[in-house]
This record gives sequence, C-alpha cells and structure tokens, in this order.
Amino acid sequence: MRLAALREQVLEANLALARSGLAPATFGNASGVDRAAGLVAIKPSGVSYERLTAAMLVLTDLDGVVVEGELRPSSDLPTHLALYRAWPAIGGVAHAHSEYATTWAQAGWPIPCLGTTHADHYPGPVPITAWLTEAAIAAGYERETGAAIVQALEGMDPAEVPGALVRGHGPFCWGAHALAAAEEAVALERIARLAYQTLQLEAAARPLERALHEKHFRRKHGPSAYYGQP
Repeated sequence: MRLAALREQVLEANLALARSGLAPATFGNASGVDRAAGLVAIKPSGVSYERLTAAMLVLTDLDGVVVEGELRPSSDLPTHLALYRAWPAIGGVAHAHSEYATTWAQAGWPIPCLGTTHADHYPGPVPITAWLTEAAIAAGYERETGAAIVQALEGMDPAEVPGALVRGHGPFCWGAHALAAAEEAVALERIARLAYQTLQLEAAARPLERALHEKHFRRKHGPSAYYGQP
C-alpha cells in the first residue's frame, strides 16, 4: 500500500470512530500498518477529530521510532505496536473508550454471548485482560497493555477474535486494515450494549446454545462461510 493511501485509510478509520460516537473529544485512536514498508500510521496524541487531517498522522516504524510527522503519536502507540508484532496477519488497530464496552472493562467481566449478534462476530465471550501488575505499569504501561491483550488471546486466532477488553480501561479491536478495525469497534460496542441491557432485563439470561452460536459464527467465518457476496 502506498503511504498516501495508508494515511487516508487511517484518517477515515479515526473519523469513523468519532462519527459513530465511540470516541468523543479525543478518547480513542486508530492505526494502520504497511507491512511491506514496515511503517505504521497513527493518530497524533490529543488532537481533536474535528481538526484531524491525513497530513497530521504520524508515521513510525514497528519499534516506535517516528519517521514522518511533526506531532507526537498517540500515547497508545506501544499497545498498537505490540499487537502488530505479535500478530502479523492484522493490518489495523482501533481503540476507544466507548460507553458500554468500557463499562464491561471497568466491571472486570468478559462479555458473554447472549445472542446471535455477538455470535456473528466472536466464537466465544469477548475476552478481558488480567490486571497489570505494578511492575508492569512501571516498566512500560502501554507496551505491557499490548502484552496483556496478546496473553488474553493465548490459544485463540486474532483473525477470529477481533477485539478484547483491557481490564479497567476499555476495548481494543483489530482487523485486516484500519477501517476493518474501526468497524469491529462499532460492532463490539453494540454487542456490549445488548449484553448489558439483556442482563438488566433478565439477570439470569443464559449464554446462547452452542450449536446456534457455532452456526452463526461459521456463516461469516472460515472456509464454509456463506454470508455476504463472494
């Protein structure tokens, strides 16, 4: 991907987070990676979405060294980089402090699958990280946040599990590119809201039956998927 196209895609992903209401003020960021060039484009720290342009995005290498841009990159850059390094197949990461997903993260609960909306996107509960230790926070908070996400997905395929909750913090999502990651953030917020409201209505609501969960997930994922157009 040409870097100009990467910048435009990452800009659109960031604006999508804002338009969807997931990232009010400056609460959130999206990035994308050009694997061939070894470069990441990410939102600059603290810049409002109303002011954001493609030229403002910061380009770094996969070690976090800024190679282009006059602004500081998002403070969450090390988290994004940890995910890119751990999972070579992903091409975009999105983070927001969206209301319902963040509520689940603050409560310290993985999101159970209570219906087919969830099952369309996740093969199981939305995972949540362990608490970071004081040592991890002191050693490199944002980098260790990424490591905690990777650990929470141990044994899972990040292509099938497109997001996780960071305990006490909020959701991070990923996808094949930056816009896909932003779309997953929107989906996760809807899943989180539906689960919250379901449990408000019926505290004893049970998880979706496994056969129905698997059917909905496999309609969209894997070699037997038949949802959408070829």
